[in-house]
Amino acid sequence: MSGTPARTADAATATEVACLGESMVTFLPSQPGRLADVPAFGRGIGGAESNVACALAAAGHRAAWVGRVGADGFGDHLVEAIAGYGVDTSGVRRDPSRPTGIYFRTATDRATDVHEVAYYRAGSAASAMSPRTVPYASLPTARVLHLSGITAALSADCLALLHDLTAPRPGRPLISFDVNHRPGLWRGADASPAVLLDLARRSDLVFVGEDEAEEAWGLTGAEAIRAALPEPSVLVVKRGADGATVFSRTGTGVGTETGTGEGTDVTTTVPALRVDVVAPVGAGDAFAAGFLSATLRDLPVRDRVRHGHLMAAAVLTVPGDLTAPPARAHADALAALDDEAWGRLRLGPGWTGDDQEVRTT
Repeated sequence: MSGTPARTADAATATEVACLGESMVTFLPSQPGRLADVPAFGRGIGGAESNVACALAAAGHRAAWVGRVGADGFGDHLVEAIAGYGVDTSGVRRDPSRPTGIYFRTATDRATDVHEVAYYRAGSAASAMSPRTVPYASLPTARVLHLSGITAALSADCLALLHDLTAPRPGRPLISFDVNHRPGLWRGADASPAVLLDLARRSDLVFVGEDEAEEAWGLTGAEAIRAALPEPSVLVVKRGADGATVFSRTGTGVGTETGTGEGTDVTTTVPALRVDVVAPVGAGDAFAAGFLSATLRDLPVRDRVRHGHLMAAAVLTVPGDLTAPPARAHADALAALDDEAWGRLRLGPGWTGDDQEVRTT
């Protein structure tokens, strides 16, 4: 990555990626079925931005999570659990008057109508994030600031915070933005597409699913999405089983400069892996973490996408949102395969272990 932020720190200890957003305590069902029928739940953690921070820290990067939680036991659990992954949680603030958000979900696929999620996050401590409670100057000095559209939906104050953090300013870190269109979170649903489009256009690196771009903006295909988002230096369009297409602009680098809308696009398409899916949860966050990890290491764009696919495959082959990623040398070896060998990979449960043999077909 190129460019030098105005706010400097010791390169050996400075945060590489700061992730800002709400994390919640997640209650996971003991068995499949309707929420009304599940007899017991296990406790976990969930949150798009903290998931990215945990995955990056597990992959050996210096990652921080910034947020607000209640001064309650659930807040204690979140901070301790996220810190347990090696994430810097010094930027988390406790709110004595608002609770930590929680949610319950079923064990079925989130992509189907059968899936149920019950959120208890209205009025949460995180919804009180604003330019006043989370001032820009208080954020850890980082090469990358990772945000998502989920935060914008939590409250007017949270939206104001994202507008503030994505505003052009000297020394601004690279802004990574995952659109994460969640219609159910928006009270004024008609406003959400325009808000998310505006935030994406103010960012440097944008992740968006082809399906959510069609739902939110009525755009079909990667080229149409790029036409609507010309500003980001890097646009990653996730296309499900068809892989991902990246538009990266030459002339500005793929580093810490802000997008200028200038330069010539290079288009890179990388096929997805074949994966024996255990649970389709957390894959988007893991993909973002893998892509960011490879970006921090200045790997070629093709390999950045492949590392995203590999990190997503690690999560897809376990029941929860988080898991230990493959060892860096293991992932690097797979990412370096030729196109034919990459296309023959098939990853199943346990593939990330050092003693596991990766299957090909």
